[in-house]
Amino acid sequence: MARKKKHAHGGHGWFVTFADLMGLLMSFFVVVAAFSSQDKAKLMAVVGSMQEAFGSSKDSRMAGMVEIDGLPVRTNLHDVEIRRPDETPPAQAQTNTAETQDKGEGNSQFGLPTSQIQQNGGEQDTRRFASAAATLRQALQSMPDIAEVSKHVMMEESEEGLHIRIVDQDGRAMFAEGSVQPSETIRMLLKRLAPVIGQMPNQVTISGHTSRAWNAMQATENWRLSVNRAIVVKELLEEGGVATDQFMSVTGKSDTEPLFINDPFLSGNRRVEILLMHSAPVLPN
Repeated sequence: MARKKKHAHGGHGWFVTFADLMGLLMSFFVVVAAFSSQDKAKLMAVVGSMQEAFGSSKDSRMAGMVEIDGLPVRTNLHDVEIRRPDETPPAQAQTNTAETQDKGEGNSQFGLPTSQIQQNGGEQDTRRFASAAATLRQALQSMPDIAEVSKHVMMEESEEGLHIRIVDQDGRAMFAEGSVQPSETIRMLLKRLAPVIGQMPNQVTISGHTSRAWNAMQATENWRLSVNRAIVVKELLEEGGVATDQFMSVTGKSDTEPLFINDPFLSGNRRVEILLMHSAPVLPN
């Protein structure tokens, strides 16, 4: 008589699968809880880094009348409010109102209110800056060979003037490590920028910036790199047609003014800034 074989006990393999599933679910909920308590600015920075790494398309933003495309815009500026270029800061508006009530609005030597002259000069600059930004974008887009490099360019208008920032990105650096000579594509980029800048009546300042140094030796080197890179950019703009007397200053600021304050080590802090300064108000004859 054939004997029935006894099966081994413990045929509950589904317990293992169930335990794995519960472990995955717990991990998922931990990740969700962690991200829900994150600072929105930090989360956006992580998203931006992932988009850069995987080559995803970036969002285009508008700041006033100047288009900003490419790298994320820093959202935590030092004591700065977000407003249109033609708006007056609330504190300044209150001060102006109080002074007008106490003394009456001041007039220039030509009989026009001083505020009107300043406003007219600011509006002219705003129109010029908007036109220059559009011309620069068009010039860069017309060169397919440097279309990728044009993503290094950020333009933003502030109370100082029009900032043209040429910024490092992860995996794409303007300058080789430790070198003051820019890459050939950056030279082509500056060659395109120079004619537009040279046609503007505004004074120009150039400043070099680096990311945060990891040690004291690198901190010293960053000062040398930032100033020498700014000088090289000035020389290339001069070769492209910008007059020497249009430059007001060329400075190196090392890592003292990070573009991304919350992450001073970020590659986007390595940049050269070209500032077209607001012109002095034009007084009537």
